[in-house]
Amino acid sequence: MDRLTFSYPAWFVLFCLLLGLGYAFVLYYRDNSFKDQAPWLRWLMSGLRFLGASFLAFFLLSPLLRYKQIDTRKPIVVLAQDASESVGNAIGKSKAEYQQKLELLQRDLGTDYEVKSFAFGSSVREGLPEKYEDKISNLADLFSSTYDLYGGDNLGAIVLASDGIYNEGNNPLYSGEKSAVPVFTIALGDTTPKKDLVLKRVFHNKIVYLGDQFSVLVDISAINCAGNTTSLSVYKVDGGKTQLMSSQPLNIDRKDYFSTKEIILNANEAGVQRYRVVVNKVLGEASSNNNSQDIFVDVLDARQKILLLAHSPHPDISAIRQSISANKNYQVEVADFRDFKGNVAAYDYVVLHQLPGKGVDASGVLATLDRERIPRLFVTGAQTDYGQFNRVQNLVTVQTDGRNTNDVQGRFAGNFSLFLLDDKLKTEFANYPPIQAPFGEFRVGGSAQVMMYQRIRKIDTQYPLFIFGEQNGARTGALLAEGIWRWRLFNFLNVDNHELFDDWVSKVTQYLGVKEDKRKFRVNVSKNIYRENEQVFFDAELYNKSYELINEADVLLVITSEKGKDYTYTFNKSGKAYSLNAGTLPVGNYKFVGKVNSGGEQLSYNGQFSVQPIQLEQYETTADHRLLRLLSEQYGGKMVSQAEMNDIPAMIKAVGTVKPVIYENATTKSLINLKWLFAILLLLIATEWFLRRYLGSY
Repeated sequence: MDRLTFSYPAWFVLFCLLLGLGYAFVLYYRDNSFKDQAPWLRWLMSGLRFLGASFLAFFLLSPLLRYKQIDTRKPIVVLAQDASESVGNAIGKSKAEYQQKLELLQRDLGTDYEVKSFAFGSSVREGLPEKYEDKISNLADLFSSTYDLYGGDNLGAIVLASDGIYNEGNNPLYSGEKSAVPVFTIALGDTTPKKDLVLKRVFHNKIVYLGDQFSVLVDISAINCAGNTTSLSVYKVDGGKTQLMSSQPLNIDRKDYFSTKEIILNANEAGVQRYRVVVNKVLGEASSNNNSQDIFVDVLDARQKILLLAHSPHPDISAIRQSISANKNYQVEVADFRDFKGNVAAYDYVVLHQLPGKGVDASGVLATLDRERIPRLFVTGAQTDYGQFNRVQNLVTVQTDGRNTNDVQGRFAGNFSLFLLDDKLKTEFANYPPIQAPFGEFRVGGSAQVMMYQRIRKIDTQYPLFIFGEQNGARTGALLAEGIWRWRLFNFLNVDNHELFDDWVSKVTQYLGVKEDKRKFRVNVSKNIYRENEQVFFDAELYNKSYELINEADVLLVITSEKGKDYTYTFNKSGKAYSLNAGTLPVGNYKFVGKVNSGGEQLSYNGQFSVQPIQLEQYETTADHRLLRLLSEQYGGKMVSQAEMNDIPAMIKAVGTVKPVIYENATTKSLINLKWLFAILLLLIATEWFLRRYLGSY
């Protein structure tokens, strides 16, 4: 106990004593109730009254006791064990023996230190590992986690057991700058280079488009394999079947060999495709586990199907087709309306050239476009029936007899904001030759936005030339003139290419060709390609007939592997949507289907994803004890072999800096909370009361 303090001045204690003395004097000095008793008894009761009253008054001063507490804490020693596959292969059959040594080291360190044990590899977690199966070695993550947890505490030393191989994260030599505690390393594995051919890395695009060619770069290294000949092959893996896609010979001409090879593959099938890159084994090779690697490529069929439906042949159709076809993501089909036997619902975007037109009935096609909400572009001309045209779209009303035309140029609207237009394009288009627009009156609809106005003989008008809007949930455009083939030719005459005109048509196509997803039920996987140690997440959305988000119904998800095994889940309801964590899945390609019954209607959604293996631990098989030695030297520790690991506690003591820390804490406690003082006060009051009652008073 340091000292006693009060919330009031200490001399107030005198008032407490005077109060107790006065109370006892008044009560017993002139009281005749005890005149027949022995004098000492009266003095005893008055003394008890004096002490009890004084104690009560003393407690009103809120007395406080201030304590000093001395706490000695042992230094923290972090014992970290690499749990990666490469370490598991290094300790091999002696795993049980090594595990006993590691646990013995943990107990020995616990005598003088507070030991914090961790396993690390793909993640850092508490406790020593029982299995050595991590697919990744990340030494930097261990140091970062250690300093985050104990950097501000009495961290004394780090004991690291590893083979020195890391394949993810930064170089650990530059991850320990936050602290200067000694690092003691236990060197595991074999540093002797064996005869080994290694497919070290494969570089490739994660996403390619259907019909494209894509490059695969392969890094190959070989140790002690000089004079051997092998081959580099690529197979396509589909279920349990493999198909050879490419092969090339490989001559290893030196002891320490490294080479990068390029392979060109064709993306001829949509979906997530699995390929296996293989370097064939050479005679006497130590291990062939690192001779192959699987890669996954998401082949997107992003090409939009575009239909150019024409009233009759016209050079504008050729100009539009050539400009759209310049983008490989568009598949363009041209058809004469009278000969067209297909279904316009099968297309993502339709250009209606001079339709609705004179002498043809396009009402069926237009009704299908409205029903399916398919974006469309109207291009008017001499064959257009403007009466029908005004009825089938709400962007603009054209009052004309259709027989007379104006030669017009395009003038871009200053407030157009649906998509960006290059300033050079705006400038150049002002000089393009005139095209033919109908002579008449034009009235723009309230929701439409004009991109280009008509310039007639150098007079700027407010007549629209090119206009955009939305009709029945589908984006719609209208080009109120014919002859834009002249613009494409003029572009070529000026700069010897069609880039400016094609870019303009491409921007129009990109804007109009976006078809809004109106499906009432959707299931989304967070990404298409996962690592085998990653959890697979899904979310789903369900809409009612008013396209309001709901989640009253239960949503089922069935994931099917390429071997035909089904995994069935039920989505969790989250807010107004759905979410699901399907956990980790075995390596391979998967298809999934989500199902829900909403309002008596059975809805479903299909998709696919893939899980790829992590093979990093197989690429480097030679232990890197040099890295461990540098780590220990840099931070004042020492590297030891597996046989010397029991010497580490003595080595830590020899450093001299790993010592306990003494903490002094001051604790303040209210005196009234001490139960023994309360018991004394109660005893004083109770004793006086008992004597008074026993002697016949109250």
